[in-house]
Amino acid sequence: MYKERTLRQAVLNASKSFKIVLITGMRQVGKTTFLKHIDQDDRQYVTLDNPKDLLLAKDETELFLQTYKPPIFIDEIQYAPEVFKYIKMHVDRSQKKGGIWMTGSQQYSLMKGVTESLAGRIAIINLFGFSIYERENKGELQKPFIPWVSPRPLLKRKDLSETYKIIWKGSFPEIADSSENNWSLFYSSYVKSYIERDVKQITKVENELSFMKFLSVVAARTGQELNISDIAKDVEVSPNTIKGWISILETSGIIYLLKPYFKNITKRFVKRPKLYFLDTGLCAYLSSWNTWKNLESGAMSGNFFETFVISEIIKSYHHNGQFPLLYYYRDSNQNEIDLLIEANDKFHPIEIKKTANPTKNDIKSFEILSSIENVGYGSLICFTDKARPLTKNVNAISIWDI
Repeated sequence: MYKERTLRQAVLNASKSFKIVLITGMRQVGKTTFLKHIDQDDRQYVTLDNPKDLLLAKDETELFLQTYKPPIFIDEIQYAPEVFKYIKMHVDRSQKKGGIWMTGSQQYSLMKGVTESLAGRIAIINLFGFSIYERENKGELQKPFIPWVSPRPLLKRKDLSETYKIIWKGSFPEIADSSENNWSLFYSSYVKSYIERDVKQITKVENELSFMKFLSVVAARTGQELNISDIAKDVEVSPNTIKGWISILETSGIIYLLKPYFKNITKRFVKRPKLYFLDTGLCAYLSSWNTWKNLESGAMSGNFFETFVISEIIKSYHHNGQFPLLYYYRDSNQNEIDLLIEANDKFHPIEIKKTANPTKNDIKSFEILSSIENVGYGSLICFTDKARPLTKNVNAISIWDI
């Protein structure tokens, strides 16, 4: 059964303002199914996974666009970047909005072609795996998360075990509602496809085993500061190789790098970011947490909960067609705040803890924000059974309340 995606309205709105709409994201997050479901114009559909159509697009681009006329939906556009300059000429001759929809999984080469040829003509929107709202068929209710004074629970709370089952399974539509028995097969196939179809097209990976080791080493560091040198030692390759591979993971949507907060904006780009996987199921597979029970009780359970919360907050913005301004805070005294959300000219502090009994002591680090102007309301996201105030400016909420 199809689950309504939060992104639906953002795409329909973008189609009224832009001539082209591009949906990007990891493989298997449901981009094609989503666009086919919300299509209101009976578009012609063509996928460049089809060798015949791919050859036509590459070698006879004008004929390709005469064969498939707008309104059109071009799937897997990254395989034929040659099409972009012809699409530009076509849309420049027309005033029609939303005539061309496209999807692309491999953002590395894709975005280069888009920025060079289609700037100002295209809306680029990211789709991720299912959010917790979309899982419950309440995708239309999800809004960008900002801490609020009076939480309005819209989802049924799930207990610790139920939550870790969801964290372990991951958010890909194909696996989210399927049997746990398919978990290992799905992710092993996903990783194999990712390396063979995406990574090898982006860059030459001479040793697949080293790259697989790299994926496992990085997955074991989700929720931690990115340390290139340590990863290079563990994988036994050069730091420059690791930098290149990290860039591949970030660009293709596998990981998210959360930058540190500094008043001096330039410092945010030279200090170490924190690394988060954007799908916790893939992260669990790569780091060999083979059952949800082991993950729940294991040494990385807190890291996975933090990763899950961060990814859900990111989805809440992108699935509404918005780009979040997110940071973490750490000072020279090692005081740390897991997340700062910059919104409406305020910085909202977020602490993330695997606890069912939140106290004021859990947010003591918020006191260091006195040096930051415009501090907004904050939240402690945990496993509390109900939302409760911790101070006049901070409340404790469940993950299912975000």
